[in-house]
Amino acid sequence: MSTALITHPDCRNHVTPMGHPEQVARLAEIETALARIQGLDRREAPLCSDEAILRCHPQAYLDRIAGHGAGELDADTWMSEGSMQAARRAVGGALAAVDAVMAGEVKNAFVACRPPGHHAEKATPMGFCLFGNVSIAAKYALDRHGLSRVAVIDFDVHHGNGTQDLLWDEARAFVATSQQMPLWPGTGRADERGGHDNVLNVPLAPGTGGAEMRGQYENLIFPKVAAFAPEMILVSAGFDAHADDPLANLNWLDDDFGWLTRRICALAGEHCEGRVVSVLEGGYDLDALGRCAAVHVQALMAG
Repeated sequence: MSTALITHPDCRNHVTPMGHPEQVARLAEIETALARIQGLDRREAPLCSDEAILRCHPQAYLDRIAGHGAGELDADTWMSEGSMQAARRAVGGALAAVDAVMAGEVKNAFVACRPPGHHAEKATPMGFCLFGNVSIAAKYALDRHGLSRVAVIDFDVHHGNGTQDLLWDEARAFVATSQQMPLWPGTGRADERGGHDNVLNVPLAPGTGGAEMRGQYENLIFPKVAAFAPEMILVSAGFDAHADDPLANLNWLDDDFGWLTRRICALAGEHCEGRVVSVLEGGYDLDALGRCAAVHVQALMAG
């Protein structure tokens, strides 16, 4: 089976102010890098329904975002006239990826949509994020497809506070994250463990390189995920732990993302028939983002 690449041109219509790191050029860079890869099952992200968003966010929050129009939500998080449509594609793409993997149409999928999602809390947009794309997909896999256990692995350099918030009380989901600490948003301490001991935070000191990261995943994260025995693994794929990224201070290199993806695929092969859905989060050095997205997708294809 192949790997699906799910994206949509509408995701270019989420326009942020000049100089904003979460810019349209991020998606253009990824598309250019992945255009050279043969054999991908290329699909368009559908629009999600209100019902999908309401799996994780309350109606009042959805109404607020849908009615906001163009302008600032907070100092970091902006909307343009095309943002709501783009956000519906980002959620819809994640759900379509779950459907395709569960149907056996593809072995795994990468959802290259924006805006990202792992900072959006139940009723608070933040960190460039509007809706919890991965959390919504996790709930969807559990409720619509009848899975008993799903795992989320988040290797973005910034802590996925939104994912933690949205899945804190969901005993059927295990959330494992690595993140630089100290760093915005300030959450992600090791003692934040979820309502059902279902959250594992692995803080990494500034300057942490690939060798130490690999040790932390092998010794802490992968054994915990394996013990949970997930029936699907969802990945919050942020590429901003790269040494070249301007918003953080970890020192991972291109192949570290390839290694991490290969190990996640191997873990999925052992526990959940290889089912992996990866969803784009951060990554703000354009050259490194394109290269690492390509390495990530090639590892998914090999997995």
